[in-house]
Amino acid sequence: MNRGAWLLERGERGNPATRLDGRRPGGAAWTSGNEVRPLVHGATYFAELLAGIRALRAGDLLLFTDWRGDPDERLDGPGTEIGTVLCRAAERGVLVKGLLWRSHLDGLHFSQEENRRFGEQLARAGGECLLDMRVRPGGSHHQKLVVLRHRDRPLLDVAYVGGIDLCHNRNDDAAHRGDRQSLPLASAYGPHPPWHDVQLALRGPVVGDVEAVFRERWEDPAPLSRSPLTRLRERLADEDVSADPLPPQAPDPPPCGPHTVQLLRTYPNRLLRGYPFAPDGERSIARGYVKALARARSLVYLEDQYLWSPRVVAGFARALRSHPALRMIAVVPTVPEQDGWLTLPMNLIGRINALAELRAAAGDRVAVYGLENRAGTPVYVHAKVCVIDDIWACAGSDNVNLRSWTHDSELSCAVLDETPDPRPPAGGARVFARDLRLELMREHLDLGTGTGPGDGVPEAGAELCDPVAAFEAFAAAARALDAWYAEGRRGPRPPGRLRRYVPQELPPVRRFLARPLHRALVDPDGRPLGMRLRRTF
Repeated sequence: MNRGAWLLERGERGNPATRLDGRRPGGAAWTSGNEVRPLVHGATYFAELLAGIRALRAGDLLLFTDWRGDPDERLDGPGTEIGTVLCRAAERGVLVKGLLWRSHLDGLHFSQEENRRFGEQLARAGGECLLDMRVRPGGSHHQKLVVLRHRDRPLLDVAYVGGIDLCHNRNDDAAHRGDRQSLPLASAYGPHPPWHDVQLALRGPVVGDVEAVFRERWEDPAPLSRSPLTRLRERLADEDVSADPLPPQAPDPPPCGPHTVQLLRTYPNRLLRGYPFAPDGERSIARGYVKALARARSLVYLEDQYLWSPRVVAGFARALRSHPALRMIAVVPTVPEQDGWLTLPMNLIGRINALAELRAAAGDRVAVYGLENRAGTPVYVHAKVCVIDDIWACAGSDNVNLRSWTHDSELSCAVLDETPDPRPPAGGARVFARDLRLELMREHLDLGTGTGPGDGVPEAGAELCDPVAAFEAFAAAARALDAWYAEGRRGPRPPGRLRRYVPQELPPVRRFLARPLHRALVDPDGRPLGMRLRRTF
């Protein structure tokens, strides 16, 4: 297939300073010969990650970045706390290096103290975890990656990239009863918020690319924080504020599968002292989406935590306007994560504006849904996944909002499969992208699962290959469940977990106050206008 039609060519990344596109002969902007597996749900990812870390030996390498890290988060039951697991790896001679966002104050619902404790615990065991605040004002490091390299066993090398942090709330499964180690969200989600998320497991040469992303940040010579008060406190507390050198990067693992993977990123144009690997920033996530959306013809399937900002959804709207047969399904959180008196309405206005842009472009060809578990509790959708025409698939840390596309550090993987999917309709569909969409759709529709062509996929699952049938199946399931509630929940609960997304009603006073403040002070992602990056994608 013509990879350059879907992926960014080397010059299209817009960041010639990165080593990412210069690692391979000929300067290819992607790697081929990879094996990519989606790990849906934190419980699935955590169990595999635990086994991988436990298999590491002295001299092996473990690298990770996170937005938040809770050292007491259990990967798979008591005794598997991530801090303990990483410390044990370091104690047996594994080289463990991590970067955690330093974060803002805990009083602002961030994770400063948790991340600091994580780093201190790991340092005592011989590892190293730095608290990284080298961000644009008001921004964050939002990348979530883990790299496991094996000194004498390169066939075992693996990288994990996606939306799942090593922290509380994430360890949920398909039943969506929530992580027992929970942090509070909006009251609608209950004491243990159900959590839907996706991580990718990557094997093959792409592991070297993910490692290169980590190394670029690790080797950034800028101070970890530019705050004079923070740097004074670091000196007084004798904190580790400089990165120890890493060993030379090993050769990439050998090819092992049919998947082409391109790493896409966001870095801001950092003020005063730019990133040496992205001195003018990088917006390849935004550029990658815009390029792929221009080729969309049948179905855009999206799962996203936010789906905010008319400016960001403009690429989706252009595609929908240009192609009357194109449909779009979006799965989003039913309720924003915070109940705040002003935060809630401003968040809702951000989404309402984005949905208005999409519906003006395509009317009822755009369908937006929330999820709930079998007990009727809303599921917090934290996944960041997009599948276009069952050809181009993308998953990572970035959301469809202005913050992820311009302001925070993000990492995502665009995946193309060399294997055509034999299930009708063909239309150029590829096995990986179609299987990913079907796996997610089957869960939301309460259908059986299949692993690919010829595996005994249930008939209903096979019908979902057709984009029109899939669009209608979601609509029918949501109608049935909505009607069941409207009729007082009489009779058996209909199958499926989908509810038609309807923004919460706001009292007139809150609505009246939120709109002018929203316009005057912030963009739809909560960034003060003075801090927003105004460059186009």
